[in-house]
Amino acid sequence: MKKIYITTPLYYANAELHIGHAYSTVAADVLKRWHKMFGREVFFLTGMDEHGEKIYGSARAAGMDVQNWVDTMAEKAKKLWKFLNISYDDFIRTTEARHTKTVQFVFSRLLEKGDVYRGVYEGPYCVSCESFYTENQVRSAGGNCPDCGRPITEIKREDSFFFRLSKYGRDLLEYYEKNPEFLSPGDKANKTIDTVRRGLNDLCITRQTVKWGIPLPADPSKTIYVWFDALINYITAAGYPSDRENFSSLWPADCHIVGKEIFHFHTVIWPAILMALGLPLPKKVFGHGWWTLKSDKISKSRGNIVTPYEVCEEFPADVLRFFFLREMPFGSDGAFSMDRVRERYNSDLANSLGNLFQRVEKMLKKYFGSKTPPAGEFVSAIIEKEREVLNQTDKFMSEINFYSALTKIWKLIDEANRFVEETKPWVLFREKNEKLNNVMLTLADVLFFTAEILSPFMPGVSEKMFGHLGGRLGKPSPAAAPKNREIPGGKVLFPK
Repeated sequence: MKKIYITTPLYYANAELHIGHAYSTVAADVLKRWHKMFGREVFFLTGMDEHGEKIYGSARAAGMDVQNWVDTMAEKAKKLWKFLNISYDDFIRTTEARHTKTVQFVFSRLLEKGDVYRGVYEGPYCVSCESFYTENQVRSAGGNCPDCGRPITEIKREDSFFFRLSKYGRDLLEYYEKNPEFLSPGDKANKTIDTVRRGLNDLCITRQTVKWGIPLPADPSKTIYVWFDALINYITAAGYPSDRENFSSLWPADCHIVGKEIFHFHTVIWPAILMALGLPLPKKVFGHGWWTLKSDKISKSRGNIVTPYEVCEEFPADVLRFFFLREMPFGSDGAFSMDRVRERYNSDLANSLGNLFQRVEKMLKKYFGSKTPPAGEFVSAIIEKEREVLNQTDKFMSEINFYSALTKIWKLIDEANRFVEETKPWVLFREKNEKLNNVMLTLADVLFFTAEILSPFMPGVSEKMFGHLGGRLGKPSPAAAPKNREIPGGKVLFPK
């Protein structure tokens, strides 16, 4: 059976990672955990892009050997992912031998096929973005890089190899039409389709003067262009070309999660390379939005980064995970500030979810000796709400719509808090009303259900919830709370 294959981009090893990188990685991790919770086999890939002129320059500026530099950056990335509870299955680095072999194989294969040919490149290049541009693009940007705004480098007649990207324009348009989910979210599709319709230029895929890269099999004086190199990682990790069994169990990728600034590379260049190789295309490329700080994109190039460690000086890592996916729709841009993190923490976690746990635990302790009721029936209105939440949330997760999934879950939490006010268990207890059993059994069920359904988003917090509840029951299931179950309770989950 084919596993679900989810990837992040490979993060560029020129500097330490920030919340923009963490955003992509947390999203992929939540998606993986969601599918695994329901028993689906998942393979989650992340890693580091370690070649190119910019990385060479960063290492030299720091007075370090380039290999030592990228080794250090990779270890820092792994440390950060451990800190954020990221459950990746493979961490690939483009300096690894397995990747070098695959990239050289792909280049040779396309050269033999005629989809790679010799030529000369002359024109604008942005070292910061590691991107080629046309003269018109640079002119429209006032003489600077159209993406990052930094000065452009002019490459003077460099002997190069080119990939026949122009050959695959019609095939790409046909694929977009037949597979509308490939370009996700939908509002990102028009720009890509328009770019391809206007005609594609062949892509320069080698550098003559950049020595920090994968040597060209046909000409060792050249190295392979960093983007052509990096994109191939997705099939390297899947076992291409030698491990056919593993490759067939993983490929094609189910979802590439990328920032919108690299959507073009993943939806135009990458599928064209795969078409040239005769390989299936990924099912979906999802281009998420940016976090902005004072209206400017958070990025290493702009020098306005915020690291997860800075945020987590005040909050546990799970709060940042939650904030990422609760604050805004995944495909949109959002303004980041510590004030917004605090507001979201207090409103959703402390006042809503934390309050529900605290109230129900106290009532179970007082009314049933810290146990769920020994008898009773679940209140159907709340159980139906749980079923609705489960079905809708699974649908939203299949669409990579984390925001709507969490919104739906929080409607249940808010409904449960209203249910407490409407049923008044303290009055039922005082009156010795048998309905108390039904109400408290139902509320206990909401706690179990909520702890389970939130576990992909906040795995650490969910473990604390399970500690309060005396252990987990399995995947989220309505009306699953056992009767006469010990409920140990514990410290306040989200202190204000």
